[in-house]
Amino acid sequence: MAEYAADLRAAEAKLRRSLVTPEGVDLSLKLATRGQRAAAFTLDLIIMVGILIAFSLLALVGIFTAAGEYVAILWLIGFFTLRNFYFIIMEMGPRAATWGKRVNGLRVVARSGARLTADAVIARNLMREIEFYLPLSFLFYRSAEGSADGAMWLLGLGWSCLFLFFPFFNKDGLRVGDLLAGTWVISAPKRLLGAELLAERGGQEPEYAFTDAQLDAYGVFELQTLERVLRELDPEAMATVSWTIRNKIGIGEVAGDYGFLNAYYAALRARLERKLLFGRRRLDKHDV
Repeated sequence: MAEYAADLRAAEAKLRRSLVTPEGVDLSLKLATRGQRAAAFTLDLIIMVGILIAFSLLALVGIFTAAGEYVAILWLIGFFTLRNFYFIIMEMGPRAATWGKRVNGLRVVARSGARLTADAVIARNLMREIEFYLPLSFLFYRSAEGSADGAMWLLGLGWSCLFLFFPFFNKDGLRVGDLLAGTWVISAPKRLLGAELLAERGGQEPEYAFTDAQLDAYGVFELQTLERVLRELDPEAMATVSWTIRNKIGIGEVAGDYGFLNAYYAALRARLERKLLFGRRRLDKHDV
């Protein structure tokens, strides 16, 4: 049993990576395993096929009506949008994850520690066209024409395998898209924020009041970073982040780092949500 536990700790350590945020906070992140990523991608494909089937049934009903031609056009537009923008749109959201990734507790982050940009998301997902869709589309097209010979199948299979097994040839398990975009896929399962600490304090936390100016010092990216710190419950990271925030907004010593960070997180989130109602989304502290 002891050897098994030691092996688990060693495997866990191999997946740990240091990510330093622009604030100088060193976050220890756990990379997603290749199996987790494969499971997430498979689930996303199932979801996409399910959506496409439902959309096809609606289009089939419409074809028998006077608007059949328009329905066919809408089906083509829907298929194109689903294939090209499903991953991009969902990973550009606040969770930085598709439905498949959310179920498996995964999300995409920038390896530099900065905010995940739209350019990075688009780059990593456009590569999927070359890695996956292009060879499959080519093979299915040639098969439909009855002209896919053995050599053509081997070429398509080799092309697909080249990208399929690429993650096995680098220690971080990166796809070619991740390599080009500078991204990681990390394991970030949802947990109650500070459940252990709240239990220790009997659920009592000191109250803090923040001014709008103090809350406007940070944006969405810093909010996401703060959430990761609260989920990890690393005392050293919480102390560093607490000192950084207090030094920036002009607050002295506090009763506890977790209580202060939890209060600031809740207030900052509420502030950003209120501003979003008026069409103003502040991406990070540099977005003025």
